[in-house]
Amino acid sequence: MTKDKNETIDKMFKVGAHFGLTKARRHPTAKPFVFGVKNKIEIIDLEKTDVALTKAVDFVKSIAASGRIVLFASSKSEALPAVRLAGAKTGCPFVAGRWIGGTITNYTEIKKRIEKLETRLREREKGELAKYTKKERLLIDREIEKLDRFFAGLVPLKEKPAALIVVDSKREHNAVAEARQAKIPVIAINSTDCDLSQVNYPIPANDASAASIAFFLEELATAYSASKVARPARPEPRPESRERR
Repeated sequence: MTKDKNETIDKMFKVGAHFGLTKARRHPTAKPFVFGVKNKIEIIDLEKTDVALTKAVDFVKSIAASGRIVLFASSKSEALPAVRLAGAKTGCPFVAGRWIGGTITNYTEIKKRIEKLETRLREREKGELAKYTKKERLLIDREIEKLDRFFAGLVPLKEKPAALIVVDSKREHNAVAEARQAKIPVIAINSTDCDLSQVNYPIPANDASAASIAFFLEELATAYSASKVARPARPEPRPESRERR
């Protein structure tokens, strides 16, 4: 085992990534990743987790290097800060909270909501809301607050993501189902109760600990940021000559 591998496994151990769930809750697909049992809690084999993480990291790097984006998502309270941080670090879209149905499969409608949010924020910033009555401004502020809560993290979603990254694919089954329908690969941090066959890049690990979740999302976000390639700006169309030939 190399020094880097040892260090990674040590870090995973320190954040409690090895803690699974009880055997009664284990999904059959997670069995190969179970190392043993301690105090009735199954222990995840972190050497296998490290292999799975490396595969996911390499895939994320390839996405970033091609100039495409990933979408981070989780509704678990333990994951929300880490999901927001990953989105901010990578500049990629994220959903930190309830998954909005159609985010992937009905993006046309979601895009309208995002554009509405951007328009309202722009109007408020320029002072253009002053033309409305006090009551109307109050209603608009409430509208902005609601749109911001659900769609602020999706503002960078200008195209179909190249991958979906979720915490706990069992809990986020709606998001995973949409990604699979759209043929978008899924990367997931999954405990032993998840069906790993539904995920392209499963990372077997504790998905209920804030520290464990933060570690894996940080690894994925760092990998993306390190390989991120800015897309070249599209050249401006040349103006047509008005001279008669």
